[in-house]
Amino acid sequence: MLDISCLKFDAAGLIPAIIQDVDTRVVLMQGYMNDASIKLSLETGKVCFFSRSRQCLWTKGEESGHFLYLKEMVADCDGDSLLVKVKPVGPTCHTGEDTCWGEKNCSGDFLFYLERHLQKRKNDSPEVSYTARLIAKGINKVAQKVGEEAVELVIEAKDDNPELFLNEAADLMYHYLVLLIAKGYALEDVMGVLKQRHRCNSESLNGDAYLKR
Repeated sequence: MLDISCLKFDAAGLIPAIIQDVDTRVVLMQGYMNDASIKLSLETGKVCFFSRSRQCLWTKGEESGHFLYLKEMVADCDGDSLLVKVKPVGPTCHTGEDTCWGEKNCSGDFLFYLERHLQKRKNDSPEVSYTARLIAKGINKVAQKVGEEAVELVIEAKDDNPELFLNEAADLMYHYLVLLIAKGYALEDVMGVLKQRHRCNSESLNGDAYLKR
């Protein structure tokens, strides 16, 4: 829960706010907020800023319909800036671009987005969701599917059909994510192990040796 009383506003009563897509983690824009706009954002669920040019509150999307739906708002370690995680509707920039830096909001973090999507699917009805249906069959069935998809990927790797190989790779990745979810783990847990291994190897080997490993 954001404690507004601990925030450090500037002399004009403003604090910078970095807007980030909650799913893709792409930074969309920077704006400024004051006490009133923060409270209004928390109350309505739509991000509201303080316009320095117009000297008034404005809710992003009130004219265009491209709202920023608030998912989380946190302060940095010094309390003098905000990270505002949102689900955007349409492009964020007034120029029509996805972001105010002209970058596409199409994410190198798609796997994390997919993981969150599958986590939600886990609680759907097995009648309408393959993910929920597979998890409901138990961990043995999920693990079996990962094994089957791994074998199919190996078989396609021995041939020369890029489309089939990539489709089998995608199938394996999907079932691997489902297995992690069924076991109560996340990609971050696996990444933590890989990072630890990387640190240990980096400490024991020089850079070139590690790259050649």
